[in-house]
Amino acid sequence: MRHLKAFHIFHVAAHSSSYSEAADKLNITHGAVSKQIKVLENHLSQVLFYKQGRNVCLTKEGELLKGYTEQAFQALETGVHKLNQLNHQALEVSCEPTLTMRWLMPRLGDFYNESGIDVRLSTAGGPVNLNATGLDMAIRRDDFKLTERYEQIPLVEEWVGPVCSPGYWQQVKDNLDDVKLLHSSTRPDAWSHWGAITIDKVNGGEWSKARANQTFAHFYFCFQAAVDGLGIALGSYPLVADDLERGNLIAPFGFVPSGHQYILLTQDSNHEEPESPFVVWLKNELSQCVPTL
Repeated sequence: MRHLKAFHIFHVAAHSSSYSEAADKLNITHGAVSKQIKVLENHLSQVLFYKQGRNVCLTKEGELLKGYTEQAFQALETGVHKLNQLNHQALEVSCEPTLTMRWLMPRLGDFYNESGIDVRLSTAGGPVNLNATGLDMAIRRDDFKLTERYEQIPLVEEWVGPVCSPGYWQQVKDNLDDVKLLHSSTRPDAWSHWGAITIDKVNGGEWSKARANQTFAHFYFCFQAAVDGLGIALGSYPLVADDLERGNLIAPFGFVPSGHQYILLTQDSNHEEPESPFVVWLKNELSQCVPTL
């Protein structure tokens, strides 16, 4: 393809406010950016940018070309990513920290025994750049603005509810004034949200305003504190399912849909190809992880 370098420089400049900003991103000179844009404009017989003060803006033709270059370079990134995957059988997966520790890690051995595929885990929440981080996929709660850059595969609807140790519930069930609520600083409004959606069922709005509160840095601390009888935590079902099954925790008010779900973010796939073994396994495992009503 002719002028591929010029198309790449245009692509970067189209996402910048000035040629100088584009030059900094590309580690070349302002003049080099300007020269390549001029080469492209001459090749296409179209003006792609116009000046507005110190900045440059796309013309109508430039906006049209920007859409095409976005598709082209995204397809190229995806192709390179898939070629790199051929070099190893390990999957690079990012997952929400508490979901990793309390649900995914205990089950990964079963997946490896079934498939022989190694899964390398890292933990993070919120937006992710799969290409920049070298990740194959990311498991996320959909509580942030999603883009259309990646395929979004629904995994399971999130159900939430208060959980505590059986012994702690025996101490406080007859006098809720003694309840201590356990909070996570990563989602400080979790209790008030639960209170709002259960106000007609368990008077959640009032009940969630406990007289005593304790805040931890992460949800997994909250759940361990609940197991140890320090208070009541608000649990997303997959995060507490194992402790509920073992009898370490109980859910005195059951679970309700939170309005969110867990999703899998992957590179855009060819839908004619079968899903990867990990995606099939993950969807199957999480489909079984819903509360019994």
